[in-house]
Amino acid sequence: MAKQWDFSRIREWGWREHPVGPVIPEPGTADRYETGGWRSLRPILSPEKCVHCFTCFIYCPDSAIVVSAEKMKGFNLRHCKGCGICARECPKDAIHMVNEAEARGLEKCLLPEEGGTGREQTS
Repeated sequence: MAKQWDFSRIREWGWREHPVGPVIPEPGTADRYETGGWRSLRPILSPEKCVHCFTCFIYCPDSAIVVSAEKMKGFNLRHCKGCGICARECPKDAIHMVNEAEARGLEKCLLPEEGGTGREQTS
């Protein structure tokens, strides 16, 4: 039997109280946890290339592929962790991965030889 965790005082826990590894406290609750926040790469769909074969859907370990009316519509970024399996397995190269920070327009890194200090950010 799985250990039952009491999370009522989690904000007061020290490092010793935290379980080793990730814990989903009860079956069927993963949908309530947003796990895409630490993604460093984001999948981008090229709809004109997609043939709706659902290979990405089959391989996605996070069930982050959005399907509606028998068509691949995009990605659930709340759960996508940016592993890139969908892009690697897509037979039509309809998915490519981009830097998450650049996709959000949060940063642009310039190398010193490009005239920057390497720490520039754009907003």
